[in-house]
Amino acid sequence: MTTKLIPFDPAEFLTETEDQTELLAEAVGSGDVHIVAAAIGLVARAKGMTDLALKTGIKRQALYRAFGENGNPTLETMLKVLPALGLQLKFEPVATT
Repeated sequence: MTTKLIPFDPAEFLTETEDQTELLAEAVGSGDVHIVAAAIGLVARAKGMTDLALKTGIKRQALYRAFGENGNPTLETMLKVLPALGLQLKFEPVATT
């Protein structure tokens, strides 16, 4: 008997803002730029990549490339994409021990 595999896209299930925020916080906590980029890409796909492209003026293909598994988006791209996703970049001092 053969096993039938079906495609799975987690973006389809990442519909709640709280879940998206938690995913992004975990990604940032990893310290890995590729994980952060992929997490932002996942949230972008969940919210709609075509809509994001229209809001930012960045082509869909460029968004997929920047926020893909091996993506490394520029700061300029991040500053356009994050507000379009309803997110903000925030700086806080690091707690010292």
